[in-house]
Order: sequence, then structure tokens, then C-alpha cells
Amino acid sequence: MPKPTKGPRLGGGPAHERLMLANLAAALFTHKSIKTTETRAKRLRPLAERMVQFAKRGDLHARRRVLATITDKTVVHELFTVIAPQVNEREGGYTRITKLGFRKGDNASMVQMELVLEPLVPKVKRSKVATVAATPIGSDSVVVDDVVADDAAVAEDVVADDAAVVADAPVEETK
Repeated sequence: MPKPTKGPRLGGGPAHERLMLANLAAALFTHKSIKTTETRAKRLRPLAERMVQFAKRGDLHARRRVLATITDKTVVHELFTVIAPQVNEREGGYTRITKLGFRKGDNASMVQMELVLEPLVPKVKRSKVATVAATPIGSDSVVVDDVVADDAAVAEDVVADDAAVVADAPVEETK
């Protein structure tokens, strides 16, 4: 459980803040998405991410550490059996905060906080380095990747255009 900050809290004292964040985390894990104020969501994010990290570990000690914060056994069971396998490939970033606007009564900034349960799609890295295919010895033909060849052709055109512009520019004489 994160240490409550000094100064204004999200309710009464530090004990009330811990209980409120634990209840918000339980609601988040139960419903997978909650609507709350931006300040509460920002304070809840580290706690929720840490609980998911414990659930990914999955051992008895991790389960007991989560139970120390979230006292509802059904919520902890769902966290360990349903949510943890869905985010197993993720390194972090288990929650998403989306701004919704302002509440009508007190103009508080409202957000939608949700668990990111979509499967992780790894990014494809494109290489700019020319890849030379295996060619027979003595052969003069070299195969170059299409992307690199196109980039090289564009770069040659730009250099040729710049040279033409410099050649056409009038030369000023200095005295």
C-alpha cells in the first residue's frame, strides 16, 4: 500500500484514504472499468498496477499481500485467476485513464479508468540497413531490400535537386 502523502488527502485521514483506494481497486478489478475523478484515478493507478504485478507472480505470499489490501476474497480470486493470465505478456501499463469531461455539480474532472486486457501486439521494427541476399561467388548482381532502395533513390533525387539549385544560383561578388 502506498504511503499517504502529506497535505490534502482524498477524504479524511490517511486510514480513510487507504480504505477508499482499496475499495476503488476492488471495484476496478470487479467491473474492469470505473468512472471516478481524475485525482482519485491518478492515486489509484500505482496501487492497481502493483496488485496486478502481485497477481502475475501468483504465489501464496503474493496472494496474501493482495488480501492485506483488498479484503474481499472473491475479488482477489478473480484478479489472480482471470485478470493475471490476460495481462501475462505485458511488462506494465495495466490501466488506462481516459478523460470524460467535468462533473455537473462541482466541475470535478471525471475520467474512465479501465484495465487494459487486450492481447499485447509487439511492434514490428523496420530496419534501414541494406540487406544483401546470398549471391553466387563471381556474380555482379546484388539484391537490396525494396525499402532501402526506395529511400536511396529518394535521397539521390534530393541531392541532385540541391546541386541543380546551387548551380543555378547567381554568384555575388564581394569587394
